[in-house]
Amino acid sequence: MASKILRTKVEDPEVLEGAVLVETRENLTREVWRLAWPTFAESLLGTMTQIVDTAMVGRLGPVAVASTGIGMQPLFLAQGIFMGIGIATNAIVARYVGARERENARIVTGQSLLISIILSLVIFLPLLFISRDIVIFMGARDEGVIKYGTIYLSWIIPGLIFMTSTMGIVGALRGAGDTKTPMYINVLVNMINVFGNYVLIYGKLGFPMLGVEGAAIATTFSRLIGAILLILVIFNKKSAMSTDLNYCLHLNKEFILKLVNLAYPASLERIVLSLALLFYTRIVALLGTIPYAAHSIAMNAESLSFMPGLAFATAATTLVGQSLGARNPEKAERATYTCLKLGIYFMGSMGVLFFSFPQFFMRIYTNNADVISYGSLALRVVAFAQIPMAIAFIVSGALRGAGDTRTVLYATAVAVWCIRLVLAYLFVYTFGMGFFGAWLVMIFDWLFRVSWLVIRFRSGGWKDIKI
Repeated sequence: MASKILRTKVEDPEVLEGAVLVETRENLTREVWRLAWPTFAESLLGTMTQIVDTAMVGRLGPVAVASTGIGMQPLFLAQGIFMGIGIATNAIVARYVGARERENARIVTGQSLLISIILSLVIFLPLLFISRDIVIFMGARDEGVIKYGTIYLSWIIPGLIFMTSTMGIVGALRGAGDTKTPMYINVLVNMINVFGNYVLIYGKLGFPMLGVEGAAIATTFSRLIGAILLILVIFNKKSAMSTDLNYCLHLNKEFILKLVNLAYPASLERIVLSLALLFYTRIVALLGTIPYAAHSIAMNAESLSFMPGLAFATAATTLVGQSLGARNPEKAERATYTCLKLGIYFMGSMGVLFFSFPQFFMRIYTNNADVISYGSLALRVVAFAQIPMAIAFIVSGALRGAGDTRTVLYATAVAVWCIRLVLAYLFVYTFGMGFFGAWLVMIFDWLFRVSWLVIRFRSGGWKDIKI
């Protein structure tokens, strides 16, 4: 698999060399599929691996499960910064590739790697020295959870450095039209992670039984391998997108400013969303153990529908960026509508399944009748939000590809803080709608968000944004 990763070439007909040359509806649909399916497969594999990981750790008991999750939320917030860098790199590289300014794309790729490495070290290294404090701050009181949670974080944080340092590389490859290479690498990383978990958690093949610590070591080692492969790819001149070592050693003010200008709204969007979801989760958690368990499981089940939407959003980001770079805004608009049609079809179909067979999805995770009952109600409610969600995902992707990350930030911030949180409190506590009310507000959130985004997209102002 590693050799296949490193053999991805610019001249490969499935990797875009310059502007996107898709004139017919059939060709455009084919191009969207080519970009979207690897991202979808990557997300699906990641979800399956997460389920397997949870099951493996779950066999160690509730203390182990709590230890692996208690301190991760603050780290997820920090990851938002690097997700923003990846989004910005994707958009800028796509624009330069579309304009056939390949050398500028290579400079952006190198600068993205440099700034990602610097920020990851600055943000995560200090956290190594306060791992125990993070676990206690997040509410751990059991001595076992504190002990093993601290050990887990101490191993996971280096892995986060490896992962976040290379998010910009993934963005660069996608911006160049290569979504397969990140998928291949992610497949290998997940295989190593699962195998490492089996060996180190349970003490197989002559290794000691390390439990929670083994799970963390396996994750960090797999992420190290992934980072090494991604770096090898972008220093291979035959790759879809490559860079030069000189571009990674010195800060270039012009290109750093371009990255920061697009990255900080995208990063802030992720952080604002994560913080709002923390408060939203707390509102639901106060309803009791059974409703909260149902909420958590229903959210996991619902995430299955996100994968096609986010895959088509990634395709929209790349195609819009490349089309605008080629000075063909009409093609950018057509590409977005093609992504929308496909995304609405797939997520709308998931909505039908959620409404018709909610118990099936809930039983994947639990056999508790009360939890299934609450969770089934949640899935039936959120089924009506699937099409607005699909539109919001894909239009957001298109706007990001155009460099309009601020509109996505504003729409998300107002929707989650002023619509979801306010209505959740009113519906749950003031109007006494309880669990049903907590999930009903999601529909209002997404309807508001999609209205804002569609109005911006239809205005056409995004076509004139300079990067």
